[in-house]
Amino acid sequence: MQQPEMNAQMDAQAPAAELALRVRDLHGHYGPSHVLHGMNFDVPSGQVVTLLGRNGAGKTTTMRALIGLLSQRTGSVRVNGHETIGLQPEKIAPLGMAYCPEDRGIFASLSVEENLMLPPVLNPGGLSAQDVLALFPRLAERSRSPGTKLSGGEQQMLAIARILRTGARLLLLDEPTEGLAPVIVEHIGEVLGNLKQRGYTILLVEQNLDFAMSVADHHYVVEHGQVVGAFTNDSLLADPDQLQTYLGV
Repeated sequence: MQQPEMNAQMDAQAPAAELALRVRDLHGHYGPSHVLHGMNFDVPSGQVVTLLGRNGAGKTTTMRALIGLLSQRTGSVRVNGHETIGLQPEKIAPLGMAYCPEDRGIFASLSVEENLMLPPVLNPGGLSAQDVLALFPRLAERSRSPGTKLSGGEQQMLAIARILRTGARLLLLDEPTEGLAPVIVEHIGEVLGNLKQRGYTILLVEQNLDFAMSVADHHYVVEHGQVVGAFTNDSLLADPDQLQTYLGV
């Protein structure tokens, strides 16, 4: 699908009022390096959407640009109807969006409980610490353990748990299953399903295609800092070979 055709199709099918996130012509730079070349995609409220693509395609840079961590960005990023280009991260987060980075950002010297309580509550309706620990029982068992004692899976659970307290309803999750054991991946999938049932909206960067297709409603394929393909989950389940051209899978 060509870019102008894709953009027209999105604008025709997705009324702005129904979108948690609307991205148009998003460009981004790291210094002199032009990394994002006009990203265009929509994330409907209450759905799970993935960004798929090879390493270096621009997926993580897109996430950083959305939350305002990329200083050089142009275009349009509307969060719950509010334009955010030109805003700093501390002005974007209160609009209801939270970011869980690939490196998880767990503070090694703090306990699980201290890490969990660290982010401020920016909007009403966030999950309480008790609600969060009910989603992640393993964290409840490790509440006094320091970050240095957590496994990779436990750190990922904590990184997701931490942003649920903030009141954000639009979650950006960057590679939440990378390097994790299958039983942990399955549990994270169950948590995402639970959050979707509660009305959360999730944008997911993911390399694990089987996991992506088990949780998502829509998928966008990113290549060279652009969206080059858009698929519903039903269409991919019916014919996964559609991704062969883009991902070589």
